[in-house]
Amino acid sequence: MASETASNSAPAGEDDLDSFLSVVKSIAAADSRLTPAQQIERLNRPGSSYANLNPFAVLQVTADTAMDDIKKQFRRLSILVHPDKNPDDAARAQIAFDAVVKAWKVLENEEGYKRCLEIVEEAKAITEQNVKEKKKKLRKEGKSSAVDEDDPEKVRHTA
Repeated sequence: MASETASNSAPAGEDDLDSFLSVVKSIAAADSRLTPAQQIERLNRPGSSYANLNPFAVLQVTADTAMDDIKKQFRRLSILVHPDKNPDDAARAQIAFDAVVKAWKVLENEEGYKRCLEIVEEAKAITEQNVKEKKKKLRKEGKSSAVDEDDPEKVRHTA
């Protein structure tokens, strides 16, 4: 019996290791996409002055991300886009760096963070209401009530 228990725990340990390694690989893959040039481009693209109003989007975090993780992401991005690290594109790097710093200043301030969370919650409620209305209209028309917003990733992006 003791050997059975030991042999049963080995696969669980292997599963945990496999799970851990897959998380590490996904983090490494995500980090590999975070090149300075790409981040500078993302923060300077057309329409970025409007897009950069959302501090969560600027820092590439979600509203439910822990403050410690938001701070780590701020530090990571600020180093990536810092003008001193990107002398070939210093002017655009300065704009990107300013956007990252501005986003962090909003979120590090408790009042600003709460205000942003309220906006996110309101956006979720509006999106939810719009989805309900869309489904109701589709049902009235006799069509399938499946909508794109049934995908949680699309809802997160919308809100």
